[in-house]
Amino acid sequence: MMFDARLFLIGFLQALFVLLLAPFFAGLARVLRAKMHSRKGPPLFQYYYDIVKLMKRQEVRPAQATWVFRATPYIIMVSVLLIAALIPMWVLQSPFGVVGDMILVVYLFAMVRFFLAMSGFDSGSGFAQIGVARELALGVLVEPAIMLVLFIIALFAGSTNLGTMSQMIALGKVSYTSPAIWLGMAAFAVASFIETGKLPFDLAEAEQEVQEGPLTEYSGPGLALLKWGIFAKQVVVLSLFLAIFFPFGSAATPGLPGVLGAAVLFFLKLFCLYVIVAVIENSMARLTLFRAPHITWVALGIALLSFVFYLVQI
Repeated sequence: MMFDARLFLIGFLQALFVLLLAPFFAGLARVLRAKMHSRKGPPLFQYYYDIVKLMKRQEVRPAQATWVFRATPYIIMVSVLLIAALIPMWVLQSPFGVVGDMILVVYLFAMVRFFLAMSGFDSGSGFAQIGVARELALGVLVEPAIMLVLFIIALFAGSTNLGTMSQMIALGKVSYTSPAIWLGMAAFAVASFIETGKLPFDLAEAEQEVQEGPLTEYSGPGLALLKWGIFAKQVVVLSLFLAIFFPFGSAATPGLPGVLGAAVLFFLKLFCLYVIVAVIENSMARLTLFRAPHITWVALGIALLSFVFYLVQI
């Protein structure tokens, strides 16, 4: 495959899109929550103000913290932005070609969770370690569900490349008439919602219980970057869902007019999806630690059922 500088530029712009708009979408969810609660709420751009304010503050680290604690915010941000650059958001092909493989994306998501967990243990804080334990308890079943659904779509598309998977669905070569696709979409939707860490699954960072869990000991620029990375991860997870199951409107070629139109349409799709997520989030209370895994089992069970339907060609 020949190198196309335009695709590389699109990947860079996608990462920049996620980086710049992640606090906006997080603020949108926050504003919608306030409206649903009949409160005035914070400004839409409050998270931008918070990030700038934290960047100007002194960073204080636990005395026993190692390089893992210091490096985690940067590793998480870089990993999330790399995923954003790999996903076929605006064009029906991965901007990085054969590198845009579903296995790499799943491993990058796992690396984000791994380093967040390691930083919590490294901090020595009891609250952080409790939050990490909750995060890992959810991740044990969520990541297999996501990977299984992507594997099923890859079987339909004949490739594990995200761009090819997106193309096959957009061109109708992977039919929506198959129950396996609908079940896979349902499982991926549930798993994506859990992966965003929204209510009722914000167990790891529950402010009222464990003081934001793994984020407890972070401050200053480190906390700003970590929060920013978490917001970006939420955008990337939902973007992956849209890119795989609703790739309609994406540009077939990396030409400027088509890509600009696709970028605007993708923003609108993401905006609508965030509104739906915010409504669901604010209509539910946080699940208890022992009930939340039941939902993750449901997501994995639906994914397995989708795989069975694929095997029997229903």
